[in-house]
Amino acid sequence: MEKLKVLFVASEAAPFIKSGGLGDVVGSLPKALRSLGVDVRVVLPMHKNLDQGKLVGLRHVDSLEVLMGTASHGFGVYAAGVDVPVYLIANQDFFSRDGLYGYDDDAKRYAFFTKAALALLPTIDFQPHIINFNDWQTGLGSLYLKDDFQKFTFYKDIKTVFTVHNLQHQGRFGDHILPSIGLNHGYMAADKLEFYGSVNYMKAGLTHADFITTVSPTYAKEIQTSEYGYGLEGVLSQRKDQLLGILNGIDYEEYNPATNDVISANFSVDSVVGKAENKAALQEALGLPVRGDVPLFVVVSRLAEQKGLDLIPAILGDFISNQDMQLAVLGNGEHRFEQMLAHAAHIHPDKIHANIKFDANLAHQYYAGADFFLMPSLFEPCGLSQLMAMRYGAIPVVRGTGGLVDTVPNFDAETGEGRGIVFENYDHGGIRWAMKKALEIYADQELFGKARQNAMSADFSWENSAREYLELYENLI
Repeated sequence: MEKLKVLFVASEAAPFIKSGGLGDVVGSLPKALRSLGVDVRVVLPMHKNLDQGKLVGLRHVDSLEVLMGTASHGFGVYAAGVDVPVYLIANQDFFSRDGLYGYDDDAKRYAFFTKAALALLPTIDFQPHIINFNDWQTGLGSLYLKDDFQKFTFYKDIKTVFTVHNLQHQGRFGDHILPSIGLNHGYMAADKLEFYGSVNYMKAGLTHADFITTVSPTYAKEIQTSEYGYGLEGVLSQRKDQLLGILNGIDYEEYNPATNDVISANFSVDSVVGKAENKAALQEALGLPVRGDVPLFVVVSRLAEQKGLDLIPAILGDFISNQDMQLAVLGNGEHRFEQMLAHAAHIHPDKIHANIKFDANLAHQYYAGADFFLMPSLFEPCGLSQLMAMRYGAIPVVRGTGGLVDTVPNFDAETGEGRGIVFENYDHGGIRWAMKKALEIYADQELFGKARQNAMSADFSWENSAREYLELYENLI
């Protein structure tokens, strides 16, 4: 049988450029599929801030153009990659800008990118069996393929998968954009991309793809409800037979405390001695009292409402002031949360440190030094940070939603089973309960050691998830 060929089309991928979990997944899943014998390629925009130092053997392949409405847009095709071939679409007008998203013409930028990703396939002599589009930025991919490109023999047998990484971000625009993205007003229909009078790229992906995946089994169920569906729950319910939640993984080579060279001391589930050294090094670096007898809670996160930052005041008020504990935060985001944490650190410099920035190497050090990892999310499609934290022996304290339900079973002190602390209600009472339980577990070092061992023993490498994707792809063709 011919080797399975799969193309990933996405707006970001680690280690080249990323803003969140989408970039992590597109950076890791293709590698895992490649190890299973799949011929995987990735197409990305050539963003200005792309780390070209990571693009091994970067070379110009061709110059092409696509028609968007009445306007023709040229683009360069570049190729790179060792483990997984990566193709980049270069267009100065659309991608020579700082950052990734948030521009007035994002609708046109990513429609162009998606169409260009389809147009380049004959040039690179790659005819995939499956194209896996990712999130709203590539939501028009299946539509363009079916209504335009499949008129040509080269494209006619290609199947598509659309992966939802976060349903909250949908790519909604006014219908005035239709001519500039090469679509007529006939597409403003309930079974296409119309959404309360606007154009919705996420909906286009959901209605036109042959199959839909999302990033955890629980999230696949949640997004079919009004609480988590953001208006698209009806569409998703209609397509529930073509919807599958496949849990994300993490790169176990990159997140390996036994070999990582950016942490202070290496350690493993069989020998956790170095964990204490990492904690002391982190405390010293942050100006916190170097103490092994107090629990160190860590937050590594985008500082946003989704991540449960609204619940942090309950911790600051009830626990920081009255309990022997420390809190270290690494991340940036909404100004109100940055201010809140910076102010708390100023008031309690001996207990709180707030690093209002994001740094990938520092994140490893925070995970390695932490006793507990706080992730009280309002919603969480999958979550990768809790997986990274557990790999480094930080016990997750999470809310029971989305992928957090699927990855963090609650620790039971009587049976010794479970690997985290899970609270259900998204309110101050819920997180207070979780914090109290964490402190109780820490006070019993035998229990604490068991919970940490359980967390470190969990396997969230990409292999299992990649096998599920492989089975899905094979069934589709």
